[in-house]
Amino acid sequence: MDALIYTAMSGAERALKAQQVHANNLANIDTNGFRANMELSAAQAVNGYGYDDRHMSQLQANSVSTKAGVMKSTGRDLDVAVAGDGFLTVQTADGEAYTRAGAMTLSADGTLRLNGNVVLGEGGPITLPEYTKLDIGTDGTVSIQSPGTTTMQTIDKLRLVKADATQLTKNEAGLIVARDGQPLATDPTVKLNPGYLEGSNVSAVEEMVATMSLNRTFEVQMKLLTSTDSMAEAGNRLISGS
Repeated sequence: MDALIYTAMSGAERALKAQQVHANNLANIDTNGFRANMELSAAQAVNGYGYDDRHMSQLQANSVSTKAGVMKSTGRDLDVAVAGDGFLTVQTADGEAYTRAGAMTLSADGTLRLNGNVVLGEGGPITLPEYTKLDIGTDGTVSIQSPGTTTMQTIDKLRLVKADATQLTKNEAGLIVARDGQPLATDPTVKLNPGYLEGSNVSAVEEMVATMSLNRTFEVQMKLLTSTDSMAEAGNRLISGS
């Protein structure tokens, strides 16, 4: 009887944690470049002698949806959106990380940043000197026109990477990282849409449907627990002869 209790308890716990994943997705529906988290479940045996036939459901919410978000034109020189698959590269305290959020800013010393993180080019962090015109090409080339000149000068090229979705996860800051912890290789096939930003790839309808389904699943698990308790009491009465 207690094996059924484990099954119901595990299912209820999984439903609650999965709701948190979908709630986080909905909370970031207006976050530019946000990639929706995907929840997956795996069976985990209960440790201890005599528990071989009892398993718990272990939720894994470290998969990332690579579905494209909606492109929005901004006309801003420092805004870029990745066209198709691929990511921009930033430097964090823990090493390289990747993002689709392309609303870049300039710090006081001219360093390109994304949400506080330094933007990396193929030559390292990108720092721009004083300029009168800025151009970011579809291949990630960053060019400027210096004051008093009429020609464009190439400063660096944004480090654009690509990887299969199975190789990617998120760190604690919500940035994309490689599962093996190693930097991804630069991919020259990745292209940009300058002057655009990509919205979140979260579908409000899909997230709400998933949440309602999880609510029903949780209710079923609670009914199972109640039924298990009733069956256990009936069994005890039979054994005691009462």
